[in-house]
Amino acid sequence: MYLSIEEPTEKISSNAVSVWRISNTLGHLSALIIAAILLVCSRQFGWYVWIGTVLYGLSGIILLSAIYSIAIEPVYLQRTWRYQIDEEFVQLKHGRWREKHTLIPMEKVEYVRSEQGPFMRRYNLYSIEVGTTTTSHVIPAIPSEEAKKVKAQIAVYAKIKDKDFVEGEKGA
Repeated sequence: MYLSIEEPTEKISSNAVSVWRISNTLGHLSALIIAAILLVCSRQFGWYVWIGTVLYGLSGIILLSAIYSIAIEPVYLQRTWRYQIDEEFVQLKHGRWREKHTLIPMEKVEYVRSEQGPFMRRYNLYSIEVGTTTTSHVIPAIPSEEAKKVKAQIAVYAKIKDKDFVEGEKGA
């Protein structure tokens, strides 16, 4: 017996590209600065020649990685990310060459959490984390208003209860 499940259609924000580019730039810049400091130390303190050669090779690899992860990867990820929430599943799908399609049954969802870092705050975006017993899954870069709706929708479908809410009490 096969389930007939429609493909997810909801897209993440196009501002995700900017957030990921800023984040990746800072990460690669830090790595290049560390490699440059080690190269200066190698020359200053007369380390073995092979150490300098390895550091130059490592710097080249970091530069190639930076070009890919700053210029290409963010656009590719934003274009391929899809998600869908319904009464039965949270669906996550991304990737073109190595496509991942994750179905999370609502009865397995234990918590839902929203996160916003400093770069995401600048673009008014949130990431939604959906947690199960064994793992957690993230829907990245959702606009603020939509993130609130998605979080509430998952909580309602998964029947997540607020721990502060006492059974039988009426909400004020």
